[in-house]
Amino acid sequence: MTAAVFFKLFAIFAVAGLGWIVGKLKWLGPPEMDPARTLSNAAFYIFVPALLFRTTARLDIDAMPWRTVFAYFTPVFALLLVVYASERRHASAIEGAAARPSVRAITAVFGNTVQVGIPMAAALFGESGLAIHVTIVSLHSLTLLTVLTALVELDLARERHRGSDTAGRLLATLRTTTRNTIVHPVVLPVLAGFAWNLAGAPLPTVADEILLTLGQAVVPVCLVLIGMSLAYYGVRGAARGAVVLALLKLVLLPALVLFVARWGFGVEGLALAVVVMMAALPVGSNALIFSQRYATLQSEASAAIVFSTLGFVATAPLWLAAVRLVG
Repeated sequence: MTAAVFFKLFAIFAVAGLGWIVGKLKWLGPPEMDPARTLSNAAFYIFVPALLFRTTARLDIDAMPWRTVFAYFTPVFALLLVVYASERRHASAIEGAAARPSVRAITAVFGNTVQVGIPMAAALFGESGLAIHVTIVSLHSLTLLTVLTALVELDLARERHRGSDTAGRLLATLRTTTRNTIVHPVVLPVLAGFAWNLAGAPLPTVADEILLTLGQAVVPVCLVLIGMSLAYYGVRGAARGAVVLALLKLVLLPALVLFVARWGFGVEGLALAVVVMMAALPVGSNALIFSQRYATLQSEASAAIVFSTLGFVATAPLWLAAVRLVG
C-alpha cells in the first residue's frame, strides 16, 4: 500500500465521515424530509449525466486497446449476470423487490476506479499503467450503468404490467422498458455523447468547462451521500449482505479477471497487473447512487462501500503479489 493510495483512502473516509456528521446533526434537514434522496437526485440528474456526456463525447475509440478492454469486462459482466440472475430468482417472489437484483449486481462489480483507482495506478504502474487504467475507466460507468439500467427498467416494467394478458403484457413491458431506458439520466447522456463523438465535432470550450465543473462534483457529493446514508439507515440487517458483496468485489472478481485475462485473452505484464488491480478496487459510490435512484438496499450499498474500502487495505497487497507471481 503506497502512501498516495493510503492518503486517498483516508480522504475518502474523512469526507464520508463528514457526511455522517451532516446526517446525524440533521444539517440538511430531518430524515423524514429525505435530504439524502435530494442529494442523490442532484448527482443522478445533474452531475453524473454531465460526466458521462463529456467522457463519451471525448472518447478516442480508435485508440482503445480492445483485447485488454475485453479481458477486463468479460469476467466483470459474467459476475454481474450471475449475481443478477441469482438475486432475480429470490426477488421474483417478493412484492416491490424488482430493483433488488440490479442493485446487488452493481454493488458486486462496480469499482472505485477514480478516487482510489487513479492514484493507485499512478503510484504502482507509472504513466504507462495509468494510461491503460484511464482507458478502461472511460468505459466503466458507460457500460455497467447502461446495462444495469436496462435490466432494472425491464424488471420494473415487468412488475408494473404483471397480471395483464400475455400479448398485452409483453408489448407493454417492451414499450415501458425501451422508453424508461432511453429517456434516462444515465443512458441518454451516453447516447448523446456518442452521437457528438461520431459527428467528429470538438466540444466548444465553454461547454467543455461547464461539463467538467459539473462532473467534478460527482466524487464529493457521492462521498457525503455515503456518510449520510449510514447515518440515516445504519447497517442493522444489512451487514451480512454487505459483507458478501464486499467479498465478491474484493476476492472473487479479481480472481476471475486474473484467470480470464491471463489464460483466456493472453494478457501479460503491465496490462495484466492493471486490470487485476482495477478489479480488486473497493465498491464505487455509483452503487449507492443507483440504489438511491430505485429506493432499494441503500443501507446495504452504503455498508458494502465502507466494508470493501476497509478490506482493500488488506487485499490489495495480496493481489499485487499474485499478479507478480503469475504474470
